Amino acid sequence: MSKESTARERVKTDATDVVGQPLSNGDLEQKLQNRRDRQQLVLWRSPLQTLCYFILELSVLLRDYGSRIIRHKRMLAALSLFTFTLYLVYNINGFHQSYVLSFRKQFIWCAYWVGLGILSSVGLGTGLHTFVLYLGPHIAAVTLAAFECMSVDFPEPPYPDDIICPEIEGETMSLWTIMGKVRLEAFMWGAGTAIGELPPYFMARTSRLSGQFDEEEQELEELLEGRESRELTILEKVKIFVHDFIQRVGFMGILLCASVPNPLFDLAGITCGHFLIPFWTFFGATLIGKAIIKMHIQKLFIIFVFSERHVEKVIRLIKMIPHFGPSLQVPFKEYLRKQKTKLHHVKGSSVPAETSMLSWIFEKVVMLMVAYFVMSIINSMAQSYHRRVNENSQSKKSTKE
Repeated sequence: MSKESTARERVKTDATDVVGQPLSNGDLEQKLQNRRDRQQLVLWRSPLQTLCYFILELSVLLRDYGSRIIRHKRMLAALSLFTFTLYLVYNINGFHQSYVLSFRKQFIWCAYWVGLGILSSVGLGTGLHTFVLYLGPHIAAVTLAAFECMSVDFPEPPYPDDIICPEIEGETMSLWTIMGKVRLEAFMWGAGTAIGELPPYFMARTSRLSGQFDEEEQELEELLEGRESRELTILEKVKIFVHDFIQRVGFMGILLCASVPNPLFDLAGITCGHFLIPFWTFFGATLIGKAIIKMHIQKLFIIFVFSERHVEKVIRLIKMIPHFGPSLQVPFKEYLRKQKTKLHHVKGSSVPAETSMLSWIFEKVVMLMVAYFVMSIINSMAQSYHRRVNENSQSKKSTKE
């Protein structure tokens, strides 16, 4: 079956307009054409139109959320009073300033990792992979430093911005000591990923209560309805399994799906919202799975891989790669040597600014991934506005008829 005929059948399974009336053949063709146009609305195909639609969708969202905030006057007044109180406490001199500065430092540190966690899971699969870009390298750096210094009592400052060995070094180092050192940032990042899973849940829940389904829900419904009538791909079978598993098992199913690396977990949020599973059941299982269970698995893996003997063994194995091995081994050995030297520099002394090839490559990879994330957000919001325009047009047409 061709992609065109498959898309046509999927549209027919949802053959009603936005006010619940059956669609004619002409309307079905128009809806199919709108979907094709929406999929083509990306920056690299229609940059000006995509940017225009992105700005319009952003203005609609800001106006919508602004009006919602204004309607909650009591909450807005309480939040304003709380913010003003914090401002006074922060700026008035007194014995409390040491506690305020300590709290400020800890709050910013936690908020940083929560924010990165949210960026990692928000966006229905288009999130920024902040574990690979930020938390993973941070844990790896702490692990390498811990085994080199035989201690995790790094001087603060410069830690966490920079790591140097303490004056008094230990004799042994264990995985559990390193896990304790990075526990807070890892938990906060995991909590952020759990928070980032809430938008699909709330969108599906709102759509179910209002009777109007968004595109992600429609695609899931079409997939479930067509599972017996056509051959499914492996990805579609996995999506159906996740949907059915969570629907049958409930809390434990959500917990299990959240406790392992699962790129299809957005389906869990959509499924739970669609079937009106209580918020705390969904969020509680997601928080425990992502911030505690999954995070400990990921921490153990990174710490194990980047422990001293494993890193040195990997560098030795690189040399065994045919033809390119010796050339590839050099930058890795040089990078490791520089990092060890940097760990032992005296606090307050200057360190020569050297940029290794690996650091340069990693920086460019980060820039490319951030750019792709921003582009995916722009494309997604532009397509949302395109869908909004089509639905408004269909609604006006149905009202006239």
